[in-house]
Amino acid sequence: MTPEPQQPSPMSPSFQHLMPVTERPAQVFVRGQGAWLWDAAGTRYLDWLQGWAVNALGHCPPEVAQALQTQAGLLLTPSPAVHNLPSLQLAEKLCALSGMDQVFFGSTGAEANEGAIKLARKWGRLHRGGAHEIITFDNAFHGRNLATMAASGKAGWDALFPPNMPGFVKALWNDIDSVKALLNDKTAAIMLEPVQGEAGVRPATQAFLQALRQLCDAQGVLLIFDEVQTGCGRLGALFAAQHFGVQPDIMTLGKGLGGGVPISAVLARSHACVFAHGDQGGTYAGNPLMCAVSLAVMDTLSQPAFLAHVRTMGALLRQGLQSLSQRWGLGEVRGVGLLLALELGSDRAAEVVQACRERGFLVNAARAHCLRMMPRLNSTEAEILEGLAVLDASLAQVLAPAMQNA
Repeated sequence: MTPEPQQPSPMSPSFQHLMPVTERPAQVFVRGQGAWLWDAAGTRYLDWLQGWAVNALGHCPPEVAQALQTQAGLLLTPSPAVHNLPSLQLAEKLCALSGMDQVFFGSTGAEANEGAIKLARKWGRLHRGGAHEIITFDNAFHGRNLATMAASGKAGWDALFPPNMPGFVKALWNDIDSVKALLNDKTAAIMLEPVQGEAGVRPATQAFLQALRQLCDAQGVLLIFDEVQTGCGRLGALFAAQHFGVQPDIMTLGKGLGGGVPISAVLARSHACVFAHGDQGGTYAGNPLMCAVSLAVMDTLSQPAFLAHVRTMGALLRQGLQSLSQRWGLGEVRGVGLLLALELGSDRAAEVVQACRERGFLVNAARAHCLRMMPRLNSTEAEILEGLAVLDASLAQVLAPAMQNA
């Protein structure tokens, strides 16, 4: 008889069958609730990763659980070739909230950004004499498929999977003159994150975004906001476009849009909605299960009182990080709302992340020299203060010996 296959114990799992595409700690996480994660050994962690800003309402929020349960008993995936009610309702809601006109749904932020790139190229072919180039920015991050990697400005990516997709040129962040120098009759669009998350949480200035909008209007090109990370309440406004007071022609959403489930969206104003039948699609595009969850999540995120709470918690976190920076002689605190970074002034972020994890606290080293904070949007004051206290102790562990020896 063939023996039954042995299932790995959660206490001693095997990692050999997962492709090692990123460095991961040894802990295996088995449960989450609100701001907290538990590993297989029963250790609890305060989580300020939240799936890289995915879990807008924390782990396993009741809104998501209930929407999944209800919709799973009704309809999962009929076909993208027919209409389903949750996708129509979500499209209507997002357009009403954003001021955009039409939506295409995907599953990931990279998929949404590639859809925006395709939309801009199609628009350029139809309305700008075949223009296809898109101006993006140094240190930008737009995703991990071939088109979005070419659009990104992450150092070293141009050498990973050559030949690289052509059609992207890089301007300097917050430098309007560098954008003007690249703009020509081949330019179809300018694409950017209003706050560069992977670059270490580097916001665009309002003046820069306004200048981009004016330049696009004057030159007849499209403005694309990648709001995969900054959208859905993360900045304390529902969208970064609203926070900065600048309306793009195309906007992409992801991460917080599903509150923990995979859904993304390309939103566009009517003049940029140029897809014809067959131009875009996807097996799971707009499936009712994910759309029903997103409807429930957006019902919560769009409430004025909820967004006011995000701003209040963001101010509390910023104040705490600034105090830690002053205490330990660190650098600036950057960001908006509950997307913030602490500049360390030296390449010790990985050590601080490790020290935090040993104390039951999860944060992200966006760069070797800075930490990124992405707590759930409904964080409590107690959670913010606890995280700051653990971060203080972790900074003491890493930095105090060096300061004593200086």
